[in-house]
Amino acid sequence: MSVSASRQPPNADRLEAATEQAIAACGGDVREAVKALIVANEFLERRLEELASPGYARGRVLPRDRKDWYD
Repeated sequence: MSVSASRQPPNADRLEAATEQAIAACGGDVREAVKALIVANEFLERRLEELASPGYARGRVLPRDRKDWYD
């Protein structure tokens, strides 16, 4: 076993397959695949921020200016 092979994470094969799939979905254009993944990541970050915000409940954003929500 080589040194580099022993350093690979356990999910290396899964990561390689996902990488190839993303590139293939973009017609083999690596640059387009990176851009698509950045857009997807930004979407997920915004969604996580919405879900983690203190005013988010039952599928809607509650008004933040109401003091009784925090009592």
